[in-house]
Amino acid sequence: MRTKSSEKAANDYHSVRVAHEDVRESCPPLGLETLKITDFQLHASTVKRYGLGAHRGRLNIQAGINENDFYDGAWCAGRNDLQQWIEVDARRLTRFTGVITQGRNSLWLSDWVTSYKVMVSNDSHTWVTVKNGSGDMIFEGNSEKEIPVLNELPVPMVARYIRINPQSWFDNGSICMRMEILGCPLPDPNNYYHRRNEMTTTDDLDFKHHNYKEMRQLMKVVNEMCPNITRIYNIGKSYQGLKLYAVEISDHPGEHEVGEPEFHYIAGAHGNEVLGRELLLLLVQFVCREYLARNARIVHLVEETRIHVLPSLNPDGYEKAYEGGSELGGWSLGRWTHDGIDINNNFPDLNTLLWEAEDRQNVPRKVPNHYIAIPEWFLSENATN
Repeated sequence: MRTKSSEKAANDYHSVRVAHEDVRESCPPLGLETLKITDFQLHASTVKRYGLGAHRGRLNIQAGINENDFYDGAWCAGRNDLQQWIEVDARRLTRFTGVITQGRNSLWLSDWVTSYKVMVSNDSHTWVTVKNGSGDMIFEGNSEKEIPVLNELPVPMVARYIRINPQSWFDNGSICMRMEILGCPLPDPNNYYHRRNEMTTTDDLDFKHHNYKEMRQLMKVVNEMCPNITRIYNIGKSYQGLKLYAVEISDHPGEHEVGEPEFHYIAGAHGNEVLGRELLLLLVQFVCREYLARNARIVHLVEETRIHVLPSLNPDGYEKAYEGGSELGGWSLGRWTHDGIDINNNFPDLNTLLWEAEDRQNVPRKVPNHYIAIPEWFLSENATN
């Protein structure tokens, strides 16, 4: 079991360098939440049990229904004292700029850390504590278990390891936390093997996250590149008035050809689940480029199939989550529409509507047009409504 190593003063630059910069650099999350940081890179002083190990100390991680020994909702220390810590090994020199913390995700218990220190190291043995003037800086933690709290370091710290050392916790609870680390990995000029084998893309597709404006612009660019096989239209508007744009891919855009199969791809029913949106945007880029390159398989697909792609069914939710950021917004921010509808669980089941009306001896109940418009779109001959 790891033990707490001795701390050193912040002016000891032989082990850890402090990055002094006039302009604060905004660094992205290292990837505890996204699992880019593996379980093997997370360590802790003690753990209450396996299901509350360091590997569960990831931002926004959710406990299992039974909060059992395998799937619990945080890292929890085995003891409540000032010698506890959770540590991240970035595996390379990194400019650390901030820490985001949450309490334990639990239906039954209230556990969170109310204050903590931050330490950095290059070897996981000799540690430098982040200072505030001449003394160790105490960062304010959480006041409840779900709302993420961001603390930026007073100056960026360059090191390989970062450690969070809880100083106080909820009176009726235990030392438990989930977290994310903000940092910018630094290039290692001596690591030839890493540079030689680093994963890079071999094409010029637009690999990034697109907000509503950028999504619309990208669809326009694809349409301008392939005007003979693409058409942009919308099926209506969201609750907040954003048009629900779709791209049609066909050798005769705007025409329904008898006997030709049609496919409709929809993403983004949960606005904060963004992978589907990006995959569909990459799909339309890929089909356009490969068609221009006369890829035989893609040419056959375009000429023999009519494809409709709607990348964002819930743009209101996406924009809300985009503004808040997944790290500080929690799992539910932007999931539903602006008026609180979970589209993913509300695709219209017309049989149910009719059966309910028959049972109650009344006319079919009204449903929000936000999602009832989708089957009308499917039935439209040219899909232009």
